[in-house]
Amino acid sequence: MGRKLVVGNWKMNGSLDANAALVRGILDGLPEAVGTQADVRVAVAPPAVYLAQLQALLQGQTLLQLAAQDVSAHAAGAFTGDVAAAMLAEFDVRYVIVGHSERRKYQQESDAVVAQKAAAARAAGLVPIVCLGETLQERDAGQALAVVQRQLQAVLTQPGVAVSHLVLAYEPVWAIGTGRTASPEQAQEVHAALRRLLGDAAEQVAILYGGSMNAGNAAQLLAQADIDGGLIGGAALKAHDFLAIVHAAAQQ
Repeated sequence: MGRKLVVGNWKMNGSLDANAALVRGILDGLPEAVGTQADVRVAVAPPAVYLAQLQALLQGQTLLQLAAQDVSAHAAGAFTGDVAAAMLAEFDVRYVIVGHSERRKYQQESDAVVAQKAAAARAAGLVPIVCLGETLQERDAGQALAVVQRQLQAVLTQPGVAVSHLVLAYEPVWAIGTGRTASPEQAQEVHAALRRLLGDAAEQVAILYGGSMNAGNAAQLLAQADIDGGLIGGAALKAHDFLAIVHAAAQQ
């Protein structure tokens, strides 16, 4: 992958005032963080209720793109609380996160549902960021690669999903919000395995690391051959920290 991608997942955080301040801080620092020669893309994923606000805040600039945290597997209908991909597209959303470990855990989303959401996103012209990752129990049992392969295959075999139109995010469940991070070597091992599974399209697909990447460890993780960027949680809520990760990506 020649290009790096850094996506800030705000999760269920934010307010109108805090969002405006955070976006201003990111936009002010992005030109310096990215640099003139760097080939890096940057996006932020706020809660859905703030997409209209961010669409307005991001208008007229091209450095920072908009992502959504989830999408319905359905195009329309009696699905109270869900948001369709076509609706997201109306707010200039470029990327949408599907299969985040928190949704797999708390909303019991299956591999099949995640695959259907990826297909729905593609049908509306959005780029799905497909999250993959194992629990600590699965890693300790030596099943990490088998788990991410199973999760990926469900998406790749879904009608309407082309490999070249995906972004993958490896997020070891045991390293999300725990302060623990996979070592660069552990992360690289899984990223390389995912790259092999993608076959001929491998070099067209960005594979992000999503397990507690922060300003302190980003450079080491992003230096790995098959880590193309980051899906950032807590560090995305502070402009200075998020920009430091973007800068680390731009230096690779």
